[in-house]
Amino acid sequence: MKYSYQPKGVCSREMIFEIENGIVVNLQVIGGCQGNLQGISKLVKGMHIEEIIGKLKGIDCKGRGTSCPDQIVQALEQFKKEMKE
Repeated sequence: MKYSYQPKGVCSREMIFEIENGIVVNLQVIGGCQGNLQGISKLVKGMHIEEIIGKLKGIDCKGRGTSCPDQIVQALEQFKKEMKE
C-alpha cells in the first residue's frame, strides 16, 4: 500500500511510503538533505513500523523540535491511526 505524507517543520516536502504487512518496503523522500535521506530510506527498508518508530522518534534537527527522521515517525504513526479507523 502506498502512503504519502507532507512533513511539517523540516526541509523535506513529501514522504512516500510503500508498506506491506507492517513492513516498510520502500521510502522516497522529496526535498531535504538528499544524501542523509537516501541513507535513512535504505536503512528503514525491510523494517517493521514499530521498530522504525522506536529508533527514530524524537530526533531533533537544529532545535526545531523535529527532524526528517522524526517526521518519518509522525508519518508512520498517522498511517497506523488511519488504518485503525
